[in-house]
Amino acid sequence: MDKENALVVFQDKQIRRVWHNEEWYFSVVDVIGALSDSPTPNQYWGKVKDREFIELQLSPIWVQLKLPSSDGKSYMTDCANTKNMFRIIQSIPSPKAEPFKLWLAQLGHERIEEIQNPELAQDRVKHYYELKGYPKEWIDKRLRGIAIRQDLTDEWKQRDVSEGKEFGILTDEISKATFGKTTREYKEFKRLQNPKQNLRDHMTDWELILTMVGEKATTDITTAKDSRGLEECKDSAQEGGEIAGNTRKALEQKTGKTIVSKTNFLHLKPNSKRIE
Repeated sequence: MDKENALVVFQDKQIRRVWHNEEWYFSVVDVIGALSDSPTPNQYWGKVKDREFIELQLSPIWVQLKLPSSDGKSYMTDCANTKNMFRIIQSIPSPKAEPFKLWLAQLGHERIEEIQNPELAQDRVKHYYELKGYPKEWIDKRLRGIAIRQDLTDEWKQRDVSEGKEFGILTDEISKATFGKTTREYKEFKRLQNPKQNLRDHMTDWELILTMVGEKATTDITTAKDSRGLEECKDSAQEGGEIAGNTRKALEQKTGKTIVSKTNFLHLKPNSKRIE
């Protein structure tokens, strides 16, 4: 499952989630933060665990999975699927509990719909960007880029490349060959301070197009060479990125303008309708 959908929002509170065992698992601490408004949700969750699962000797209904943190790194975090999250919510006295249950159930319903009809997932992502105020032409490119990225990561998964760190290494190889910057360097260049901000959400049209070229070329080269493992896939990523990088340099030479831009979309103001 692409990380594009790994963050959801409930009443202005961000909830991290990860696709595991063919279903979504949600960060328990994030849910508690959204329901309790506690300044220390980690401590709050520790007390709930002590009371409900140690004193009452109940079996843990959560698992530890890697989720990104505010420092940009990923750490093992207590997570629960929808069914078990309902049970955890029962231990948290909050007027938001019932609205949250309805919201959680709706997410599950939408996922079932998307499995049956994948176009619905694309429609929801499109609606999300529309609400944030992005131009229609940009949205079309962004959605196409998501599909191309998914094809690439699916290919990597089949070729003994591990999600997470190794995906990040390969992505940086493509980015360096295309734009001369790693993902982190590019985010800093665009003045993106929040680690949770997605670089691609702040790319210009040409940056998105060249990112697609690099990733599509990498997918095709990886397949043609039957690359296996991190090192072989890294070579293919460099070659795919070079194709996009050469295109960028040729265009810059013809137009006299640089493609690598500090432009971002931090100025956008979401439409009045709340994004849930």
